[in-house]
Amino acid sequence: MTEVTAPPLNSRIQERIPTIHYQVAMPHPETHLFEVTLQLVDYPTAIVDLKFPVWTPGSYLVREYAKNIQDFTAFADGKPLHWWKKSKNHWQVEKGNVSQITISYRVFANDLSVRTNHLDISHGYFNGAALFFRLPGWEQQPIRVTIVPPHPQWQVTTALPADKQGENTFYAADFDTLVDSPFEIGSHNLYQFDVLGKPHELAIWGQGNIHPQSAIADIQKIIEVEAQMFGGLPYDRYVFLLHLFHQAYGGLEHKNSCSLIYQRFGFRSQDKYERFMQLVAHEFFHLWNVKRIRPQALEVFDYDQENYTPSLWFCEGTTSHYDLLIPLWAGIYDSKSYLNHLSKEISRFLTTPGRKVQPLAESSFDAWIKLYRPDANSANSQISYYLKGAMVSLLLDLLIRAKHRNQRSLNDVMRQMWQQFGKAEIGFTPEQLQAVIESVAGMNLSDFFQRYLHGTEELPFNEYLAPFGLQLLGDADEEPFLGIKVATENGRETIKFVETGSPAQKAGIDPGDELLAINGIKVTANNLSDRLKDFQPKDIIQVTVFHQDLLRSVHVTLAEPRATRYQVILVSNPDSVQQENLAGWLGTTH
Repeated sequence: MTEVTAPPLNSRIQERIPTIHYQVAMPHPETHLFEVTLQLVDYPTAIVDLKFPVWTPGSYLVREYAKNIQDFTAFADGKPLHWWKKSKNHWQVEKGNVSQITISYRVFANDLSVRTNHLDISHGYFNGAALFFRLPGWEQQPIRVTIVPPHPQWQVTTALPADKQGENTFYAADFDTLVDSPFEIGSHNLYQFDVLGKPHELAIWGQGNIHPQSAIADIQKIIEVEAQMFGGLPYDRYVFLLHLFHQAYGGLEHKNSCSLIYQRFGFRSQDKYERFMQLVAHEFFHLWNVKRIRPQALEVFDYDQENYTPSLWFCEGTTSHYDLLIPLWAGIYDSKSYLNHLSKEISRFLTTPGRKVQPLAESSFDAWIKLYRPDANSANSQISYYLKGAMVSLLLDLLIRAKHRNQRSLNDVMRQMWQQFGKAEIGFTPEQLQAVIESVAGMNLSDFFQRYLHGTEELPFNEYLAPFGLQLLGDADEEPFLGIKVATENGRETIKFVETGSPAQKAGIDPGDELLAINGIKVTANNLSDRLKDFQPKDIIQVTVFHQDLLRSVHVTLAEPRATRYQVILVSNPDSVQQENLAGWLGTTH
């Protein structure tokens, strides 16, 4: 049969408006298969177009969600309908003149992350982009979703409002809202609390050592601090979905909810607990910055392909800048802890060689092919827009605060962006963003943006820290510099990274080589550092490796030790202006 393309929406006779109703069942959760049924009534043309998203907003990688679809069928009045695929994520169904059709398919869900789907005997979790078809031209139509749990004791938690037309049925105003509203289904613990007169929920799946009431008390503080910054909460109800898992970390923002995943026993250690609160602060901050204040390129989502923008440094990096500060301002930790966390982030940044290669704006634009697809050379050739974006945001914040004696700050930039773009959800351009920052700073920042956003010049931390009585000091390693990172894998000492221009690279050592010996004596990942301490810079050592199963010994000339840890500390005898600036930014220090 010849394939037929549905005519454009504006050429259709629109006497009939389709109603869209999804049912999601999971009768055999042990198979990891969601069983999805789409009931479509009054679709106006003979050919039904169905497209499956290839990515989800907030996670900038084409993930090809359609790869998990199986057992696609379509029928009407109990009879099968003819259907075919036009592309990797595009299905068409020939329905003829019937008014109601049913489309069913199953989705394999065994990937526990905040951006995918997971179903097992303990729960079901899904994101709309990874489970539901989009009907091109009808994205603005409301959608009803009915959940059929496998067990009567399983509950359903989502930010979508309940629909009175059926049990466990929910209402999405349009497809974007459906995509933006993940579901947690199971026997999770659900905690309800109010902040500023609005209801909130925390759903926790998995076992761990979290103390929910203590965590909720701190989450309330974070919500209050961020609400104060922006002048209130832009929602009627908000849901936190938390998955506890082994050695996991991540989050994905949504307009009225967020998904969090964290290591199940990561709440007893104070440092790990503070990191969790930073994750909460980060994802909650996104309900303004990204979900409502967003680049023009993300104003209307194209679910079929990449959506390019050079402004993710502001969306994610500026949010990362605030996720360290907000717990401080909320009283969850003090300024000493903040400076320790900041020092770790600066250390990560200054020990990433790719900062000298990839400009920040390019890092944002190329997120689709680089950030989420790291390889052995990534640290040499790229820099995270989260990390450098946070560093650039820090400098901008300090610049504005120093110039205006804390009477202005990056907070004012956020508030102006909210008033000008966020409230009305009007996408901003890079030029408009720069103009707002310049208006708050009261100065032209073209040179700053050229150097640090579009160029690869080193960030002058001490120049911007000095007005606050702070300085950044590096702590050099004790051993001379070799330039490799090694990990023990399956009993082998595998070289995971070789720094560009390092002695190891100059000698021809590659990532993937198996490290065997130095000067004929076995060496491991655990004792490599200690072994190198026995040598001096400019010493020549013999390094033996297996390179692609070939035994190879090379001579390496060691270099001067490198700084691998940086610390932001108080200067000696800060003057009154420095003390005043620091107090206005961080409060008292210890």
